[in-house]
Amino acid sequence: MRAHALDREILRLAFPALLTLVAEPLFLLADAAIVGHLGTPQLAGLGVAGVVLQTAVGLCIFLAYGTTASVSRSLGAGDLRRALALGVDGLWLAVPVGVVATLAGVLAAGPLVRLFGADDSVNGHSATYLRIGSLGITPLLLMLAATGVLRGLQDTRTPLVVAVAGFALNAGLNLVLVYPAGLGIAGSALGSVLAQVAMAAALVVTVVRGAKRHGASLAPDRAGILAAARAGIPLVVRTLTLRAALLVMTYAVVVAVDGDSADLAAHQLAFTIWGFLAFVLDAIAIAAQALTGRHLGAGDAAEARAVTRRMIGWGWVSGVVTGLGIAAVSPLLPALFSSDDAVRDLLVPVLLVIAAGQPLCGAVFVLDGILIGAGDGTYLAWAGLAVLVVFAPVVLTVAGTVGGLLAVWVAFSVLFMGARAVVLLTRARGDAWLVLGT
Repeated sequence: MRAHALDREILRLAFPALLTLVAEPLFLLADAAIVGHLGTPQLAGLGVAGVVLQTAVGLCIFLAYGTTASVSRSLGAGDLRRALALGVDGLWLAVPVGVVATLAGVLAAGPLVRLFGADDSVNGHSATYLRIGSLGITPLLLMLAATGVLRGLQDTRTPLVVAVAGFALNAGLNLVLVYPAGLGIAGSALGSVLAQVAMAAALVVTVVRGAKRHGASLAPDRAGILAAARAGIPLVVRTLTLRAALLVMTYAVVVAVDGDSADLAAHQLAFTIWGFLAFVLDAIAIAAQALTGRHLGAGDAAEARAVTRRMIGWGWVSGVVTGLGIAAVSPLLPALFSSDDAVRDLLVPVLLVIAAGQPLCGAVFVLDGILIGAGDGTYLAWAGLAVLVVFAPVVLTVAGTVGGLLAVWVAFSVLFMGARAVVLLTRARGDAWLVLGT
C-alpha cells in the first residue's frame, strides 16, 4: 500500500475514533453540570460513584481490544463469517462479566463508596448513584464488545454516530429526570442507564444484522467464549499495571508535596489534561489495532511492517502537534480551571513537562495499539509488570528526596513513558509478534 493511501486509511479509522473517544468525557461533564446545580454533596457523590463505575468498566476494556484483534485478523484472512462469529462470542462474554459487576455494584454500593473516606452526606448520594448506575454496566460492556467488533471490521463511523446520539439522549433524560421529575441524583443515574441501554441496543443490533447477513451463528459458542476470555486475561493484567502506575504516581505526589492543597489541585488538573490528550493520541492506536490485525490475518508480514513504521511516524507527529498545542496555551490554560494564583503558578511548568513528553506518548500509544492488534497480550502484560516494578520505587524515591510536584511529573514523563517505549520498541523490532493468519 502506498504511503498516501495508507495515510488516508489511517485517517478514515482514526478521526471518527477520536470523536467517539472525546464523547466519553463529555458524558461525565454533562452529568456533572446537571448534578452540580443540586448541591456540592450531590456533585461530590457523583464524583465518587463515577470513579467506581469507570474503574469497573475500564478493567473490561479487553472486550473491545481483544475483539478488535480477533475480528480484524479474520477479516484480513477473507473470512467475514468467522470474523462476525468471533464478534458474537465477544458479545456473549460481556454478559456474564457485566452481570457479576452489576451485582457487586448494587449489593456493595455502601461499603465501596465508604472506602473513599467522604462524610455521610456525600456517601448517601454516592451509594444512590452507584446502585442505579451499576445497572448500566452490562450495557456498557456490550457497547465495548460491539465497538470492538465494528473496529475490527474497519468501521469506526457507526460507534461515532451512536456516541453522539447517546450523548444527546443522556443529557436530555438527565435534565428531565433530575429537575421536572424531581428525582435528583437518582434521576441522573437513571437517565445515564437508559441512554446506555439504548446505545448498547443500537450497536448490538448492528453486529447481529451483520452476523445474520453473512450466516454467522448467534448462539453462544462455549469454546469461542472461553477463548475470548483467555485472550482477555493478559489485557486485564496490562490494564491493571497501567492503573497501578498512575495510582503510585498520585501517591508520590501526595508524599512529595506533603499534602499541600495547591499542589494536589494542580496535580489533579494536570492529570485531567494529560488524560484528555491520551484520548486524542489513542485514536491513532485504535487505527493501529484494526490495521495490524487485518494485515496479519491476510498473511502479509511485509505490509504489517510497513503499517507499523507508518503508524509509529503518525504517533510521533500527533504527539508533536499536541505537545506544541499544550505548550502554546500553557500560560493561559490554568486560568480556565482555577482562580488560585498558587495553583496556576504550579500548573504552568507541569504543563510544559507534559508538552515535552507528548511525542514519546504518541509513539508509545501507537506501539501499544499495534501489539494489541497483533494479539500480543501476554507480552504486554509482562512488559507492564516490568515497567511498574522499575517505576514505582524510583518515583517514590524521587518524591521522598527531591520532592515537589514537578519532579514527580518529570519522573513519570521520562522514566515511566521512556520504559514503556523501550519494552514496546524492542518487541516491535523483533518478529515474535508477527504471527500470521487467524
